[in-house]
Amino acid sequence: MNHSVTVYCSSSNNAPREYFQAAASLGRTFALHGIELVFGGGKVGLMGCIADAVMENGGRVRGVIPRFLEEREVAHQALSELLVVETMHERKMKLAEWGDAYLVLPGGFGTLDELIEVITWRHLGHHRKPIVLLNLNGFWNPLLGFFSQIAAEGMVSGGYEGYYTVCQSVEEAGALLTAMEPSPGEMPR
Repeated sequence: MNHSVTVYCSSSNNAPREYFQAAASLGRTFALHGIELVFGGGKVGLMGCIADAVMENGGRVRGVIPRFLEEREVAHQALSELLVVETMHERKMKLAEWGDAYLVLPGGFGTLDELIEVITWRHLGHHRKPIVLLNLNGFWNPLLGFFSQIAAEGMVSGGYEGYYTVCQSVEEAGALLTAMEPSPGEMPR
């Protein structure tokens, strides 16, 4: 059964080369297994890399980008579908709505914001979609340690680790995402 995965990742062209290789590999995996990529619509950084890999291998890609970024000419124009919205909030809602799961690669402030938002929505019971963190080179270890600290200090209840799955390799993440079943009808509120 085909499904879609929303990918949150860096828009920086300065990310380590290994992260670009991981994005390209995942893009090929998505195309091979008929997984539709949903992403932020940019042609730069890991975002552009994974989209290019999906498209080059015959897959389908849906992007969502706010007008102010499209106007700065960072919109990826060679996608299956590109939706231009007015605000970042609209973008985030469409990204959350269109994906059957979320895959989070290394990234900066925007990626961190998107990750925390989908984890928060999961915590509040707004969705039960899988959230997969690709922990290349231990990238997410400091954040995972912080999650442990806030749990130890009673800021979140036990069981929060069940909100997401941490994968240490592209192969592990790819296998998990290709084996998953879509979760129809689930949307953030």
